[in-house]
Amino acid sequence: MSSPYSPATALARSFGAAGITTTQTQRVSQSLSRHLDKFAREHGKRAQDLISEGAGLARSFSSATQGHIFDQARDYWIDAGQRMVLTLDVLRERADNDARHEAAGTPPVLIYDHEVALDGRNLVRPVNYMLLKILPPAGVVTYDWKRPYVIIDPRAGHGAGIGGFKQDSQVGVALHDGHPVYFVVFRPHPEPTQTLADVMRAEAAFIAEVHRRHPEAPKPIIVGNCQGGWATLILAAANPDITGPLVVNGAPVASWSGRLGENPMRYNGGLLGGILPALVLSDLGGGEFDGVHLVSNFEMLNPGRNYFGKYFDLYADPEKGRASFLEFERWWGGFHFMNEQEIRWIVEQLFIGNRLSRGEARIERGRQLDLKAIRSPIIVFASWGDNITPPQQALNWIVDTYADEHEIRIRGQRIIYMVHDKVGHLGIFVSSSIAKKEHTEVASTMKTIEALAPGLYEMTIDEQIGEGIAARFHVSFHERKISDILAIDDNDRSEERGFAAVARLSELGAELYDLTARPLVQSMVTDEMAKLISDAHPARLMRRGFGGDNAMTHAIRKAADEARAARTKAGPSNPFLALEQFWAKSVVQAFDVFRDVRDSLYEATFLSIYSSPLMDAIASTHAFQRVHREPKELRFLPEVQAILLGIARGGFEEAVIRMLILLADSRGSVRRDRLERSAKVLTKDEPFASLGAERRAALIREQSIIVEFEPDPAVATLAELLPDFGDRNRAIDVVEFIAGSVEDMEPNTIRTLQRLREALGLPPLALAAVSADPLTENLAVRDVA
Repeated sequence: MSSPYSPATALARSFGAAGITTTQTQRVSQSLSRHLDKFAREHGKRAQDLISEGAGLARSFSSATQGHIFDQARDYWIDAGQRMVLTLDVLRERADNDARHEAAGTPPVLIYDHEVALDGRNLVRPVNYMLLKILPPAGVVTYDWKRPYVIIDPRAGHGAGIGGFKQDSQVGVALHDGHPVYFVVFRPHPEPTQTLADVMRAEAAFIAEVHRRHPEAPKPIIVGNCQGGWATLILAAANPDITGPLVVNGAPVASWSGRLGENPMRYNGGLLGGILPALVLSDLGGGEFDGVHLVSNFEMLNPGRNYFGKYFDLYADPEKGRASFLEFERWWGGFHFMNEQEIRWIVEQLFIGNRLSRGEARIERGRQLDLKAIRSPIIVFASWGDNITPPQQALNWIVDTYADEHEIRIRGQRIIYMVHDKVGHLGIFVSSSIAKKEHTEVASTMKTIEALAPGLYEMTIDEQIGEGIAARFHVSFHERKISDILAIDDNDRSEERGFAAVARLSELGAELYDLTARPLVQSMVTDEMAKLISDAHPARLMRRGFGGDNAMTHAIRKAADEARAARTKAGPSNPFLALEQFWAKSVVQAFDVFRDVRDSLYEATFLSIYSSPLMDAIASTHAFQRVHREPKELRFLPEVQAILLGIARGGFEEAVIRMLILLADSRGSVRRDRLERSAKVLTKDEPFASLGAERRAALIREQSIIVEFEPDPAVATLAELLPDFGDRNRAIDVVEFIAGSVEDMEPNTIRTLQRLREALGLPPLALAAVSADPLTENLAVRDVA
């Protein structure tokens, strides 16, 4: 029986007839099937909605009387003309704002007052980065002994400050919780010899300065947005002892990853010439790479929004949309530059080479970066709605770095990830709703994350209580396996071999360019020519065309003043307004149809080229994964063996921590209220408070390894850790206080507690919960979280 016809199966048969391999056929067929399914599902529904809406419009026009429709047409054209003039005037304001912003040195778009804490130009190896201290607004108090936040904004074409250009932002969340906040920003142009190694050293110096200013506080939380996310991981991998928890938002670390039928941006390197365009553009820029090229790439991902939608939204209500449009555009148009060495490292090591994820990246000669070296807890925030950093690129570095979740535990690491359903890339660190919910919960989690047993967790926000600013959420942490992350990527990454061929060809192309055309190109480019090329970029010309140098802008300003004075809006029931919205939706859909067809052809072309036997052979030298130990071999690591030999050594602290880990293993997840009680006991109550953060983390890691490899002896030897019955009773009371009400316990939790009591020679579990902290008499007065 023949298979049913579809465009994808027909193409597959054509490929077979043309001698194209089964692998190519399968991948292209799967890609096109997904694209066609998505196209039919989304655009089919949108087309039906447009047809229905058009029919409704036709009925409204046909039912209107002739005289009335003429009045409505007149009202609409007056309103539309005034809105057009007001919109052009906003574009004039944008151009003038750009000019002033650039003349001022393109300062960060932070809305918070700030002062320079340390200027990177004054370091031994000067860089264009600065550390700013955010000054709390009126009515907000921060405490020097609370854990500071250091936010690293992305340097990906735009300027700095997007993580704090709203009240409801990452900065606002931290300030309102009493934490000192510092912000890492950068000037438009790099220092002449600046490298990413210099930037990393500067960021390490910034962290040292924060330590100096807050000697009583725990190590600072480092928040990295987008490009700042992988910069944060690099900083922590190269300097594992200086940072506290890391929050990595929308950071593309595993750049080869993604799903077939989605994420077209990852194919750019293979279809546009690898590293070569970046090198040529850097040479044409006189040694600097213009960030406007990166911004243009972002805009092309969603042309309907960037080239039409945002302008139509402004036109639809210019009075209401003016302030927010100008606020965002001040950042979006603040184009920044990188040195050739910087953009080359980023493209070769990350986007094309994917070396950081695979443990092969070198920040400078002789200095390899290994993400396994990171000791700080890591929270990764990704989103299914992110078309720049899909969840696979944000998470697959975990798969590439660790053999499995057991190795994460053995190495004492805590990795927590959270995947949002729909927020876009910028929304991850810009959206007010995300700041009020997800970032607020992440900030709250920082107080308790170090009380988690080592392992891999998914953070979920399960329930909302209350509304608005009074809203509170129940948060849970669920133990996950490496296979859970692989499931996000369809459990198949075989198409990534094609990217290895791209990496090798990119290296060859760069070498050939370096040896042949590059000296000629560099000799021909003067500073004046580089400036002319930069100024002539379409993105700049489009914005500057409405500026004060244009004679038309004087007429626009005058017409806008007259329109505001005589402003007359059409009534909300005016059918011509509905017709306008109908037209706008059809234009956006036309753009989206173009985008989706382009993306499907883009991916099919890449797969057709880079899934061939020739490319498979070319990829052979670069298609590697880092060597992982077999999970069963991890037991025989010398450090693990040393810890297991001490299974019966220790006292009250070791026993309580071990029992808490056994309890966590029995549950498979933990709610934040239990984690908060655990954090309170382990950080404020004696004898734990006197341990200090480093010793406490070491104990948690040691006991996690014991529970991981010797779960039964871990229980059996508890009595040896607690020879005194008074200590046994006190220890089990602490554990049951953290576990909470017996009525809320899961059956596995109850069985584990019964087993612990038996091992300690104590009576069975009582129904009455331990409601008060048994160690409260030793409670420290101050919250140092």
